[in-house]
Amino acid sequence: MAQIHQPEPVKLIAALLAGRAEWLDAAEERLRQLFGATDTASDDMPFTFTDYYRQQMGSALLRRLLSFARLIDPGELAAIKRQTNAVEAELTEQFDGVPRPVNIDPGYIEPSKLVLASTKNFAHRLYLGAGIYAEVTLQYRHGTWEAGQWTFPDYRSRTYDAFLTEVRDRLMKQH
Repeated sequence: MAQIHQPEPVKLIAALLAGRAEWLDAAEERLRQLFGATDTASDDMPFTFTDYYRQQMGSALLRRLLSFARLIDPGELAAIKRQTNAVEAELTEQFDGVPRPVNIDPGYIEPSKLVLASTKNFAHRLYLGAGIYAEVTLQYRHGTWEAGQWTFPDYRSRTYDAFLTEVRDRLMKQH
């Protein structure tokens, strides 16, 4: 019989999407209050990969990626996604008149993969509990990030690879 082992701690990340830099700043500040200091953040990048968010968020969207200094147990991801959804709701009240000022997608990096949380089920997602699903968005193999069949276009584009590799390298030093 195989022995059950606790998983290694992982690096918490958050992918923020918003129509204004100040909304990204507000989300980042709130996430720091919840999850502690960040140890790296990407520059704000234009998000032009899909029109999915246009009706709720507008068309000139910005993406910012964050990595948090404190490692987490990967089993915490469902609770973290519920917390980030609550932050989205808080920011909707704070920025009254905007249907959805910020989208926050938490996930984690471990040495072999990037995992993102979602409230939406699909064929490639696994149920974590509490209404939250997770997917392996990218695999790290042979020194590079590889997309899967269902990987989102922005992650597939390799735009985030340098950031993700930096976060992975930080994780390896923390282990």
